[in-house]
Amino acid sequence: MNVLGIRNLNVTFGTEGGPLRALRNVSFDVPRHRIVGVVGESGCGKSTLINAILGLLADNGQVESGQILFEERDLTQMDSLEMQAMRGSRISTVFQDPMGALNPVISVGKQMLHIQYRSDLGRTEKNARSVEMLRRVRIPDPKSALSRYPHEFSGGMKQRIAIAMAMMMEPVLLIADEPTTALDATLEVATIELLQELQAQIGCSVLFISHHLGVIAELCDDVVVMYAGEVVERGTTRQIFHDPLHPYTERLLRCDPAGQSTRTRHLPTIPGEIPDLRDPPKGCIFADRCDRRETICETAPPEVEMGGHRACCHRVKP
Repeated sequence: MNVLGIRNLNVTFGTEGGPLRALRNVSFDVPRHRIVGVVGESGCGKSTLINAILGLLADNGQVESGQILFEERDLTQMDSLEMQAMRGSRISTVFQDPMGALNPVISVGKQMLHIQYRSDLGRTEKNARSVEMLRRVRIPDPKSALSRYPHEFSGGMKQRIAIAMAMMMEPVLLIADEPTTALDATLEVATIELLQELQAQIGCSVLFISHHLGVIAELCDDVVVMYAGEVVERGTTRQIFHDPLHPYTERLLRCDPAGQSTRTRHLPTIPGEIPDLRDPPKGCIFADRCDRRETICETAPPEVEMGGHRACCHRVKP
């Protein structure tokens, strides 16, 4: 059973140069109790996808068509009050910048109390719950931490506090928006382990957004690869990393510095630029940058299904 189902989602932003089609026919599922990673280079639509799910698109953005099914309810049909009730209780988010997520002039304890405003528990019970949550994310002396302010914690500890706040109401779905980007390698590993541990304890599903292939490989059960507003491939983590079908996925994996077996001064890159999404190409979105393109790639959009492993490429045969 799926917690989240994205169905042919199209999101457009109004710009001075015309409508910008930021997401086009995006479809994938987040099954219950699984961690799904969304990976792609900057500008592929990851942040737009998150904002569409949370109902937080900018004023010039709109969902043109498609469905965002959360527990079988279409989020695109909910009004602002219904979405507000959903955010924080059923769907929580961890952002990549903990300083942007934490209020610098309010103590950590008060912020954790504010999150529990929907709960019928008394203040004492809420504080005890906050202490327990900080203990679970390994904050030293969690009781005294409630009276401290965000600037009194290190970057890694602030991120763990943000994770604790997101998990406070035991959501059904946690959206993690590149939560390890600002952390060093050691803290990155610790954060991955913490997310895996909390996800297993609470039993929620996780939609993990990242451009870091190593983190995706370590943490996620399934992977969705996005390019220029489209899903170009999706499958299990093993399928994506060991048997990539789409040329973009192959090139993306090849560009990972961790995958280089010999020392080199020049890391692999993908030549070319992302197409102008105000006027996307008629055929394959990756055709201009693909070294295997054929005539059909420039005239017709591909759509290939291979069981659970899907790749939008004319060269992929069922």
